[in-house]
Amino acid sequence: MSEVQTSAQRLVEEEEGSADSLQGWARQAVMVLAIATSLFHLYAAYEVVSAPVLRVAHVSLILSLCFLTFPFAARFRGRIAWWDWLLMAASVSVAVYLISGGDALYDRATSPNSADLVVGVVAIALVLEAVRRASGWIMPVVVGAFLAYAMLGAYLPAPWAHRGYDLGRIVGHMVITLEGIYGSAVDVASTLIIMFTIFGAFLATSGAGRFFIDFSIAAMGRSRNAAARSVVLSSFLLGGASGSGVATTVTIGSVAHPMLTKAGYPKNEAGGLLSAGGLGAILCPPIMGAAAFLIAEFLKIPYLEVLRMAILPACLYYLSLFFMVDIDGRRFGKGAVAQETAGNVWYHLARHGYFFLPLVAIVAMLLNGFSPIMAVFWAIVVAYAVSFIRRDSRLNPPRLARALASGSTGVVNVAVTCAAAGIIVGVVSLTGLGLKFSSIVVGYAGGSLFLTALFTALVVWVVGLAVPVTASYIICAVIAAPALTQVGVPDYAAHMFIFYYAVLSEVSPPTALSPFAAAAITGGNPYRTTLQSWKYTLPAFIVPFMLVLSPAGTGLLLKGEPASIALTVVTAAMGILGLAAGAQNWLRQETQLHERLMLAVGGLLLTYPAVSTDLAGFVIMAIAGGLHWLRTR
Repeated sequence: MSEVQTSAQRLVEEEEGSADSLQGWARQAVMVLAIATSLFHLYAAYEVVSAPVLRVAHVSLILSLCFLTFPFAARFRGRIAWWDWLLMAASVSVAVYLISGGDALYDRATSPNSADLVVGVVAIALVLEAVRRASGWIMPVVVGAFLAYAMLGAYLPAPWAHRGYDLGRIVGHMVITLEGIYGSAVDVASTLIIMFTIFGAFLATSGAGRFFIDFSIAAMGRSRNAAARSVVLSSFLLGGASGSGVATTVTIGSVAHPMLTKAGYPKNEAGGLLSAGGLGAILCPPIMGAAAFLIAEFLKIPYLEVLRMAILPACLYYLSLFFMVDIDGRRFGKGAVAQETAGNVWYHLARHGYFFLPLVAIVAMLLNGFSPIMAVFWAIVVAYAVSFIRRDSRLNPPRLARALASGSTGVVNVAVTCAAAGIIVGVVSLTGLGLKFSSIVVGYAGGSLFLTALFTALVVWVVGLAVPVTASYIICAVIAAPALTQVGVPDYAAHMFIFYYAVLSEVSPPTALSPFAAAAITGGNPYRTTLQSWKYTLPAFIVPFMLVLSPAGTGLLLKGEPASIALTVVTAAMGILGLAAGAQNWLRQETQLHERLMLAVGGLLLTYPAVSTDLAGFVIMAIAGGLHWLRTR
């Protein structure tokens, strides 16, 4: 493996664990445990398993995998130490105690006995150690701060003060009830998230990823922008089937980077485009990122409704990338590059078009009333069945075992984050912190809708600097969403707004794994690549403000009259075009300062859903475009 591949693989391991670096019996032991974990969850999807048992067993299995695949420290990478086995045994012991305790244990939730207290403290410590291994020190420190807030509330000044809770009450709430570690976040992780991850692993192992890339390259032809357009289209197709920003970035980058180099892309710009395309995997139906499943849980709506709301924003995101790369084609001024794959679109569809069937199956079953769990369960069956259409995609026993193992190891990072975030949710529900925080935000904003949205976006962004997407969404959904709903924003729009800004953590240091992985592939500077990622994603991330600033903006979530939805989409697309030109500083040629400012201002006005701002934005952009054409003709 080359140095570039090794660097990229290390970054993928930061998200998915280092199971692939283990050797011998240790590797086999992890694979057996991972396969057993996937099979258990497939069984739980088909047969009814009680919520307490499923959640406790899920956390135990995931903690065990985490301790075996994420080393205690970097120097222990590639081997399993004796303390890892000890922590795994402790995880299993906690699960046995909680499951065997039955109703008598749950009756003692408000006043646990000494044994309950010891087991509860051990459970919390195991979760904190697991999330430290999976995502670094910041998340356990944040969780520790919330626990301290729960204990020391009586000593805090208003409006943060509360009665304060002793260790027994906190442990009982966090471990024995279904409000803390085993709360809604773990409920979603143990059902939807892991099932969709297994589904993605089946597609990846059967070769769907390579097909999506080859299909995209063939579809884009030999135009001047073919290389970059192929990255955008393949990110859309592969991202919709994976839901992982880092995995999508690395998979596409390993194939597309040579094409981008031939097309004249500098290293940092190429890495920025690859990571921006990968980021879209978290936004793109039908799988999306883990936080999308949590939206359905928090709002108590069908997952199909979340997919419906995500369609137009995802399309606008990729439309923004298409605008940006078309401007790139003019900036870098390179000609067409040779295709890196043989055959045209119909050739690839004829050979491997069946890879679209599992994705179609999910949507079709959801539309026909299947629950999300059963829809993805049968989609996994479809993915397995269609893999036998061609020999090169067949999931024979060794590849099937690899797919089942990948399905579990690929969800460990998200699942332990959900368990740790459950402690934060538990503290918020125990202390009423969410209402306190929302009243403070609204107070500072003076009741202004725009300022409340701006402050909320800043809070989500700051939280995203410290923790991954899933944790960022969970934290802000319980402490920041009430601020938006308090000033009249519909709850579904508030949660979608927070979700999109939580995704920014994927391109924000120090958790910017996608740009860092892209930089490892292209050989660019990680931080300059991150800045380029921001440039490529900036126009699309203005759009979420449309969801909350005006009732018409919810048209992007397919809410409202068809005419209003159509007008909102058209003006949003025009606004994105103006912002893309302003961000790239280019139309036919490099823009002058006043042209660039006019394009940016016009784009911003068009993204605000009101007739007056739409007209003003259109006029300003038209003037800027006319001045530029006269100067460069």
